[in-house]
Amino acid sequence: MKKPLAVLFDIDETLVHTGGAGGRSWTAAFQELYGIPADIGQHTSSGETDPEVGRETFRGVLGRDPRPDELSRLYARYLWHLSDIIRTAEGYRVEKGVDALLTRLAEENVVIGVISGAMEGAARAKMEPGDLGRYFVFGGYGSDSPDRDEATRAAIRKASLLVGHDLAPDEVAVVGDTPHDITSAHAAGAAGIGVATGKYSADELREAGADAVLTDLTEPFPGL
Repeated sequence: MKKPLAVLFDIDETLVHTGGAGGRSWTAAFQELYGIPADIGQHTSSGETDPEVGRETFRGVLGRDPRPDELSRLYARYLWHLSDIIRTAEGYRVEKGVDALLTRLAEENVVIGVISGAMEGAARAKMEPGDLGRYFVFGGYGSDSPDRDEATRAAIRKASLLVGHDLAPDEVAVVGDTPHDITSAHAAGAAGIGVATGKYSADELREAGADAVLTDLTEPFPGL
């Protein structure tokens, strides 16, 4: 791989480990609004966007589709709880090598962005305790589209505006810890770099078609 012009990073288990703050925040929101301590892990899987998590968990615990106003209220309460819970979450950490890699990419004149299934407010809240928001010029989020592939395309369109031309597949890379990150990168016309800092192994990320796989972000980054 040559040096990319833009690199997009997933957040959860790629940049930071939140100590389960996201799941606890969804539980608190459902408890507050419906008196049900919902567990998103029983109804969703890794790599799904926040809109998918909210909708599927709602169906799972209440047995019906949510109305648009119910989803809006649920999202608002989730973000409210997350902003509090993330600040004191035991186990919150920035993954190894993150600050050094982001600093080097910036020094190499690479445009750095976020691609996250989280809504934009949730994505920024998750990075705040680690002081990571200062590195990211733009992003694509679950609030741009509930479909991860389309959210990735949205992020690449934003990157293209910043770079000044439409980005070719070998000019943009997506870094993530799940097979879904890799397949969404490819669906959006980008290289997919797997990092085995989540629950998926390096071999599983290779099987998903990753163009490169890192054990963690202290390893040499492709193209640099």
